Amino acid sequence: MEAARTERPAGWPGAPLARTGLLLLSTWVLAGAEITWGATGGPGRPAAPASRPPALLPLFPRAVVSQWPEQLAAARRGAALGRRPGPEPLPQPGGGSGSGSVGKKQGEAGGPSPEGARWEQGTPAQGKPGGARRSRRAQPPSALERGDARATALADGSKGSRPLAKGLREEKAPRAGGAAAEELRLPSTSFALTGDSAHNQAMVHWSGHNSSVILILTKLYDFNLGSVTESSLWRSTDYGTTYEKLNDKVGLKTVLSYLYVNPTNKRKIMLLSDPEMESSILISSDEGATYQKYRLTFYIQSLLFHPKQEDWVLAYSLDQKLYSSMDFGRRWQLMHERITPNRFYWSVAGLDKEADLVHMEVRTADGYAHYLTCRIQECAETTRSGPFARSIDISSLVVQDEYIFIQVTTGGRASYYVSYRREAFAQIKLPKYSLPKDMHIISTDENQVFAAVQEWNQNDTYNLYISDTRGIYFTLAMENIKSSRGLMGNIIIELYEVAGIKGVFLANKKVDDQVKTHITYNKGRDWRLLQAPDVDLRGSPVHCLLPFCSLHLHLQISENPYSSGRISSKETAPGLVVATGNIGPELSYTDIGVFISSDGGNTWRQIFDEEYNVWFLDWGGALVAMKHTPLPVRHLWVSFDEGHSWDKYGFTSVPLFVDGALVEAGVETQIMTVFGHFSLRSEWQLVKVDYKSIFSRRCTKEDYQTWHLLNQGEPCVMGERKIFKKRKPGAQCALGRDSSGTVVSEPCVCADWDFECDYGYERHGESQCVPAFWYNPASPSKDCSLGQSYLNSTGYRRIVSNNCTDGLREKYTAKAQMCPGKAPRGLHVVTTDGRLVAEQGHNATFIILMEEGDLQRTNIQLDFGDGIAVSYANFSPIEDGIKHVYKSAGIFQVTAYAENSLGSDTAVLFLHVVCPVEHVHLRVPFVAIRNKEVNISAVVWPSQLGTLTYFWWFGNSTKPLITLDSSISFTFLAEGTNTITVQVAAGNALIQDTKDIAVHEYFQSQLLSFSPNLDYHNPDIPEWRQDIGNVIKRALVKVTGVPEDQILVAVFPGLPTSAELFILPPKNLTERRKGNEEDLEQIVEMLFNALNQNLVQFELKPGVQVIVYVTQLTLAPLVDSSAGHSSSAMLMLLSVVFVGLAVFLIYKFKRKIPWINFYAQVQHDKEQEMIGSVSQSENAPKITLSDFTEPEELLDKELDTRVIGGIATIANSESTKEIPNCTSV
Repeated sequence: MEAARTERPAGWPGAPLARTGLLLLSTWVLAGAEITWGATGGPGRPAAPASRPPALLPLFPRAVVSQWPEQLAAARRGAALGRRPGPEPLPQPGGGSGSGSVGKKQGEAGGPSPEGARWEQGTPAQGKPGGARRSRRAQPPSALERGDARATALADGSKGSRPLAKGLREEKAPRAGGAAAEELRLPSTSFALTGDSAHNQAMVHWSGHNSSVILILTKLYDFNLGSVTESSLWRSTDYGTTYEKLNDKVGLKTVLSYLYVNPTNKRKIMLLSDPEMESSILISSDEGATYQKYRLTFYIQSLLFHPKQEDWVLAYSLDQKLYSSMDFGRRWQLMHERITPNRFYWSVAGLDKEADLVHMEVRTADGYAHYLTCRIQECAETTRSGPFARSIDISSLVVQDEYIFIQVTTGGRASYYVSYRREAFAQIKLPKYSLPKDMHIISTDENQVFAAVQEWNQNDTYNLYISDTRGIYFTLAMENIKSSRGLMGNIIIELYEVAGIKGVFLANKKVDDQVKTHITYNKGRDWRLLQAPDVDLRGSPVHCLLPFCSLHLHLQISENPYSSGRISSKETAPGLVVATGNIGPELSYTDIGVFISSDGGNTWRQIFDEEYNVWFLDWGGALVAMKHTPLPVRHLWVSFDEGHSWDKYGFTSVPLFVDGALVEAGVETQIMTVFGHFSLRSEWQLVKVDYKSIFSRRCTKEDYQTWHLLNQGEPCVMGERKIFKKRKPGAQCALGRDSSGTVVSEPCVCADWDFECDYGYERHGESQCVPAFWYNPASPSKDCSLGQSYLNSTGYRRIVSNNCTDGLREKYTAKAQMCPGKAPRGLHVVTTDGRLVAEQGHNATFIILMEEGDLQRTNIQLDFGDGIAVSYANFSPIEDGIKHVYKSAGIFQVTAYAENSLGSDTAVLFLHVVCPVEHVHLRVPFVAIRNKEVNISAVVWPSQLGTLTYFWWFGNSTKPLITLDSSISFTFLAEGTNTITVQVAAGNALIQDTKDIAVHEYFQSQLLSFSPNLDYHNPDIPEWRQDIGNVIKRALVKVTGVPEDQILVAVFPGLPTSAELFILPPKNLTERRKGNEEDLEQIVEMLFNALNQNLVQFELKPGVQVIVYVTQLTLAPLVDSSAGHSSSAMLMLLSVVFVGLAVFLIYKFKRKIPWINFYAQVQHDKEQEMIGSVSQSENAPKITLSDFTEPEELLDKELDTRVIGGIATIANSESTKEIPNCTSV
């Protein structure tokens, strides 16, 4: 799992779970089922573990500029511009805090990034500033900036040929004598980094906080050699007016590759030498004035600084070892080997007991990983701790704020676990049939988790889910959010959190191949389209009627700190949002402009009709804009009234090819730095722009006004009324750090919109929440013990961080009820790694799971099958698993038994001591006749050369029947439900499947079909078919009153969806056989009539009503053991088709989803396939095997007709050390 931040894409290819950020998601991807977690912070928070290699922007000729930032690959902690395309393979150390860096939250894997952002000579940066302007109040923003005579003339005040843009102030009248109006200029100085014209990369650090020091590292990166061949280090002590070259102080022959700044003490600097030359580190404690050089015995790939202790550092080496230092890199100590990249984290203050604790993911030799913690000075094997006893998927550990996330794949499906505030891990609960293919943690702010989930039937969209405070129960907030993949392979999900206003998000939703921008003011409970501006730039009316036409915005945040990105907002400027977009029926990449909202997204105005970079100055009190253009520029535009009007300023006398600008770092000193070149081959030019002169004075009380946050006129947003203070438009006074903010905040009375649907519930209409078809609200948690109480949900839960009070709060708040006594049900016993194999002499760890019951009052016994058994009074001692060492090889029946005062349950696992597993599908009829032979067969995939050995268990038998044939005949002597288990051994591979079969004296059946809308929602997995069968069964009982135990419904695999209804005799048969048969026929006729009259139907989800039909036109005859009714043969004939479909799904998933690897299923309810039978009689149609498509043909025909993005059920082939005679019984 990975975590991503809110302000920029944070996930990286190859990592499994992603965390994303302002909710622009980008991911971490877990290995295996790879999840993507994206926990994001708020605006300005970091983006991903910093131990990833840096990504450089593609290098284009200067005359070519990408219009869209995703066409440029930005560095994770800084942007890079250069002459040649291609990423630098050297790893990027984690991040510092310079103005050119994308700051990283301390304690996150990979560490802070190299200080400062990187840019490369020769290519405009993402969101490249620029754009010629006429003299003040004259030139429209859409005019191109030129470096020729025409641009000079415009700068001198001559008239332009294009009409004025709305909102731009008219140029001042000429002075006496007819002279042109004097151009406004900003004080600036330019400095050339002489001698570095060949250098194609640079990194800059400027903290901007009470420091005048700027450090710049320029490099010549040779893409052919894959290394840095030259470097120069520059230092300024006067905010960038002049620079000193420090090559002699670091060593004239030393080639530097990375620059780091300590995030807690920015006077401390680290420089890394290029590993191709030497392995050394240079340390400075005086802001880079002097350095000490230390040789290293390993090569650093990334660094992670401690969030509190300035001298504590973690270093990740190229050979996957983790080192620690407690004296800022002077001495290093090895902590652990085989650490997964990006999967090590410092402790979090207030949550972890020890400040020097490190969370890390360690790989094992068998291809798994473990989550371990230890202290940096005490990391021996005896002092390490394993907070999660089981193996986890590689690259799945994420430590983020109060949460720890991991992923575990067993039986071919990924399960996600979360620990809240370091409590015991709990399994994350998504809606039952979300079936994620990919998952990203977007945010963990405000004690809540935002997650983007790509479900089984999605390809380029994700669904947004939000959790409760503990991060366990997730509910749907929005479907089909647009996603894309960046050049670095990271997933970008277009979701953006507006800074400064709690609960406001923007999202781009894809519906019917159109992408539209929506906004929410209550964390995703309600969404609406954006109303387009009333007028355009020229004041002409805009005819745009909702919902057919609206405003659409590009929501990607810039990964390049030298550009503003497509959308931006600021914590210190609440309500102000600037974004690139268009007006029309859908989001477009043509006819774009820049739009601004001053009221948190309620209304919008257009400020430019071309692409611009717009930054916030003076804590958001002013805006500065530069046009995104490949041409040289010398002007910028400033607005003091939230974009209503703009003033033009010159910042350099010679037009500059702008590569980027740093604004935020100098907010306290009112200085910005512009980087570029005067020509394509000139040295780097650093232009220091002092914008203090644009402010006439310091703001006073009279310069402020209040602003009420509204949601379409509704003053209550997230349960409270908020009034903000902001500067009056047009007041050219300078703000302070704390000048803007909330002045009034009072709670509102709780209303419907303050509540969302609780887990297991779905919204009907505007506000009603009803249980989903798969959810039973009457079933309390198994943690609920007799004598205790639990909170019984009303179907609603108050939105996390909503501050409303009274009103509907009491009505919708969960009510406390006494825990009912419940017998154990759904008992399962599994191994920690999900496999059915244990090596002789090694620990085998078993996990006992129970779906329902009382964990605290249930006795547990586990019999290992080798004469040894253990017992426990309750589940508490066995939460981390039960370990056992087998001293001999063979097959052992492991039996778990759970019992309390209300009942008991048993689970069995047949454990082989050696052979890995593949996949087998057991095909059996759903119902069989007592004392009549039944044919049972096993289909193995993939087919194996050589002899296969089949082990068969029937009912309660402890010894298997062993055959070399894939089919077997068996006669059941007793009525009731019987269990059949088969295991197949092929060399060192072992696979298992289990099915249940109902045995009766006689029965009748009818084939069922459904309204076509059910097929669209059919993921074609066993659990879904079982739940749909239960829903149909309940509907039949409700309509007809037939006893529930006399009805069975089997839904068949494949499409179109079909099923078979079995009508069974009562449990207690009397000697009156004929009378019972007549009763059964009456029941059949009653059900038949109800189905023919369309009385049997159910609601799959809100708005989806499914009708159940009977397929046959006449009643089917009775099936029993008489000679005229040979049902078993017919059962097996029909099952061929459905087995073919099942094999097709297995084969398809194996081919289509190569990143999913699975192990044999051992939980009966998760693998049960309900293959029905059709009764035979003289009136039934005659079917032969030749009428059916061969399974192999069926696979080929179906592979390209329907791709189901669910979880496949194919076992991953694992090889282990072979032990002779491992299958002796």
